[in-house]
Amino acid sequence: MTIKPIKTKKDYQNALERLEKIFDAKKGSPEGDELEVLSILIEKYEDEHFPIGFPDPIEAIKFRMEQYGYNQTDLAKVVGLKSRASEILSKKRKLTLEMIRILHSNLKIPTEVLIQTYKLTKASH
Repeated sequence: MTIKPIKTKKDYQNALERLEKIFDAKKGSPEGDELEVLSILIEKYEDEHFPIGFPDPIEAIKFRMEQYGYNQTDLAKVVGLKSRASEILSKKRKLTLEMIRILHSNLKIPTEVLIQTYKLTKASH
C-alpha cells in the first residue's frame, strides 16, 4: 500500500481508479485500510476542488414541500397567508427573518440555506 497526497487531477484519477479496484475490500484487511485512507484523501480533494454550494432558498422550500407532500395551501399555513406563500414561491417576496425561523422550525430546512440571497422576479403588470 503506497498512499500519497492527492495534489493533481492525475493523482485524483489514479486514486479513483484504485478505489474502484479495492472497493469491496474487507474492513480491517490491508486493502480495507487502504480503502478507508484513500476515501478520506479523495473526499478532501473533492471538497477543495469541487465544492457544492447550498441550493437556492426557494428551490429548497419547494423540494421540502415535495418531500412532505405539501401544496401551496400547506405552506400558507406555515407562513401565514396563501398570497404570501404564492409570492414566496414565485420569488416576488423576500423571506423575512421571522419566515426563515418558521420555515426552519416547521420544514426543517437549515437556516444556512434559507438566509442566502436570491433574485426576486419582476412583478408583471
